[in-house]
Amino acid sequence: MNGKWFSKFSSYLSTLTGRPPTFVLAVALVLLWAVTGPLFDYSDTWQLVINTSTTIVTFLMVFLIQNTQNRDTAAMHIKLDELIRAMEGAHNALLDLEELDEKELTRFRSRYEALANEARLALRQGNPDTDSPFIDERTHDDDDPDAKSSTFQQPK
Repeated sequence: MNGKWFSKFSSYLSTLTGRPPTFVLAVALVLLWAVTGPLFDYSDTWQLVINTSTTIVTFLMVFLIQNTQNRDTAAMHIKLDELIRAMEGAHNALLDLEELDEKELTRFRSRYEALANEARLALRQGNPDTDSPFIDERTHDDDDPDAKSSTFQQPK
Protein backbone atom coordinates (compact mmCIF):
# COMPACT_ATOMS: atom_id res chain seq x y z
CA MET A 1 0.00 0.00 0.00
CA ASN A 2 1.45 3.33 -1.09
CA GLY A 3 1.49 5.81 1.80
CA LYS A 4 2.46 8.78 -0.35
CA TRP A 5 -1.12 10.06 -0.41
CA PHE A 6 -1.28 9.87 3.39
CA SER A 7 1.99 11.80 3.74
CA LYS A 8 0.72 14.55 1.45
CA PHE A 9 -2.67 14.59 3.16
CA SER A 10 -1.18 14.70 6.66
CA SER A 11 1.26 17.47 5.68
CA TYR A 12 -1.54 19.51 4.18
CA LEU A 13 -3.88 18.96 7.11
CA SER A 14 -1.16 19.62 9.70
CA THR A 15 -0.28 22.87 7.96
CA LEU A 16 -3.93 23.85 7.69
CA THR A 17 -4.76 23.08 11.33
CA GLY A 18 -1.71 25.00 12.54
CA ARG A 19 -2.85 28.30 11.03
CA PRO A 20 -4.47 31.12 13.03
CA PRO A 21 -7.75 31.08 11.06
CA THR A 22 -8.24 27.42 11.99
CA PHE A 23 -7.73 28.25 15.66
CA VAL A 24 -10.22 31.13 15.38
CA LEU A 25 -12.72 28.76 13.73
CA ALA A 26 -12.27 26.23 16.57
CA VAL A 27 -12.81 28.94 19.20
CA ALA A 28 -15.91 30.15 17.31
CA LEU A 29 -17.34 26.62 17.25
CA VAL A 30 -16.77 26.23 21.00
CA LEU A 31 -18.40 29.62 21.65
CA LEU A 32 -21.32 28.69 19.40
CA TRP A 33 -21.72 25.44 21.32
CA ALA A 34 -21.56 27.30 24.66
CA VAL A 35 -24.14 29.90 23.54
CA THR A 36 -26.56 27.15 22.50
CA GLY A 37 -26.46 25.63 26.01
CA PRO A 38 -29.57 27.44 27.26
CA LEU A 39 -31.48 26.52 24.07
CA PHE A 40 -30.91 22.83 24.85
CA ASP A 41 -31.27 23.21 28.64
CA TYR A 42 -27.64 22.12 28.98
CA SER A 43 -28.84 18.61 28.25
CA ASP A 44 -26.73 15.48 28.16
CA THR A 45 -27.04 15.43 24.36
CA TRP A 46 -25.78 19.02 24.18
CA GLN A 47 -22.72 18.05 26.26
CA LEU A 48 -22.24 14.84 24.28
CA VAL A 49 -21.95 16.83 21.02
CA ILE A 50 -18.82 18.71 22.16
CA ASN A 51 -17.33 15.72 23.97
CA THR A 52 -17.73 13.40 21.00
CA SER A 53 -16.54 15.97 18.45
CA THR A 54 -13.41 16.89 20.35
CA THR A 55 -12.59 13.25 21.07
CA ILE A 56 -12.86 12.28 17.41
CA VAL A 57 -10.84 15.27 16.21
CA THR A 58 -8.14 14.65 18.84
CA PHE A 59 -7.96 10.95 18.04
CA LEU A 60 -7.47 11.61 14.31
CA MET A 61 -5.06 14.49 14.83
CA VAL A 62 -2.73 12.30 16.89
CA PHE A 63 -2.06 10.14 13.82
CA LEU A 64 -1.67 13.08 11.47
CA ILE A 65 0.70 14.93 13.79
CA GLN A 66 2.73 11.76 14.46
CA ASN A 67 3.12 11.11 10.74
CA THR A 68 4.27 14.67 10.12
CA GLN A 69 6.65 14.57 13.08
CA ASN A 70 8.13 11.23 11.98
CA ARG A 71 8.91 12.60 8.53
CA ASP A 72 10.32 15.86 9.92
CA THR A 73 12.51 13.97 12.38
CA ALA A 74 13.78 11.60 9.67
CA ALA A 75 14.64 14.56 7.43
CA MET A 76 16.43 16.32 10.29
CA HIS A 77 18.48 13.19 11.05
CA ILE A 78 19.50 12.90 7.40
CA LYS A 79 20.55 16.56 7.35
CA LEU A 80 22.54 16.19 10.57
CA ASP A 81 24.17 13.01 9.25
CA GLU A 82 25.17 14.90 6.10
CA LEU A 83 26.68 17.72 8.16
CA ILE A 84 28.69 15.24 10.21
CA ARG A 85 29.79 13.39 7.08
CA ALA A 86 30.81 16.58 5.29
CA MET A 87 32.70 18.24 8.15
CA GLU A 88 36.42 17.64 8.23
CA GLY A 89 37.43 16.27 11.59
CA ALA A 90 33.92 15.04 12.44
CA HIS A 91 33.59 11.41 13.42
CA ASN A 92 31.51 9.24 11.14
CA ALA A 93 30.85 6.94 14.11
CA LEU A 94 28.31 9.57 15.17
CA LEU A 95 26.24 9.04 12.04
CA ASP A 96 22.87 7.39 12.56
CA LEU A 97 23.06 7.41 16.37
CA GLU A 98 19.27 7.22 16.60
CA GLU A 99 19.52 3.59 15.46
CA LEU A 100 21.69 2.53 18.41
CA ASP A 101 20.28 0.75 21.42
CA GLU A 102 19.99 2.52 24.76
CA LYS A 103 23.21 1.00 26.14
CA GLU A 104 25.29 2.25 23.20
CA LEU A 105 23.64 5.69 23.34
CA THR A 106 24.44 5.89 27.06
CA ARG A 107 28.12 5.20 26.30
CA PHE A 108 28.25 8.03 23.77
CA ARG A 109 26.27 10.37 26.05
CA SER A 110 28.59 9.63 28.99
CA ARG A 111 31.66 10.43 26.90
CA TYR A 112 30.17 13.72 25.73
CA GLU A 113 29.12 14.63 29.27
CA ALA A 114 32.71 14.00 30.41
CA LEU A 115 34.00 16.18 27.55
CA ALA A 116 31.58 18.94 28.55
CA ASN A 117 32.77 18.78 32.15
CA GLU A 118 36.41 18.89 31.03
CA ALA A 119 35.66 21.86 28.76
CA ARG A 120 33.92 23.78 31.57
CA LEU A 121 36.87 23.15 33.84
CA ALA A 122 39.28 24.26 31.10
CA LEU A 123 37.22 27.43 30.54
CA ARG A 124 37.40 28.27 34.23
CA GLN A 125 41.17 27.89 33.94
CA GLY A 126 41.26 30.25 30.95
CA ASN A 127 41.78 27.66 28.23
CA PRO A 128 39.89 27.77 24.90
CA ASP A 129 36.73 25.73 24.45
CA THR A 130 37.70 23.56 21.48
CA ASP A 131 38.33 19.85 21.31
CA SER A 132 37.34 16.75 19.49
CA PRO A 133 35.72 13.72 21.06
CA PHE A 134 37.60 10.50 21.77
CA ILE A 135 41.06 12.04 21.80
CA ASP A 136 43.34 10.06 24.02
CA GLU A 137 46.61 11.87 23.53
CA ARG A 138 47.57 15.26 22.23
CA THR A 139 50.87 17.09 21.73
CA HIS A 140 51.20 20.77 21.10
CA ASP A 141 54.03 22.45 19.24
CA ASP A 142 55.13 25.66 20.98
CA ASP A 143 55.51 27.46 17.64
CA ASP A 144 52.14 26.32 16.26
CA PRO A 145 49.27 26.29 18.78
CA ASP A 146 46.99 24.61 16.23
CA ALA A 147 49.34 21.69 15.62
CA LYS A 148 48.25 18.52 17.36
CA SER A 149 48.26 14.81 16.80
CA SER A 150 45.48 12.65 18.04
CA THR A 151 43.96 9.25 17.65
CA PHE A 152 40.31 8.50 17.40
CA GLN A 153 39.14 6.14 20.12
CA GLN A 154 35.76 4.48 20.18
CA PRO A 155 33.97 4.91 23.52
CA LYS A 156 34.44 1.91 25.79
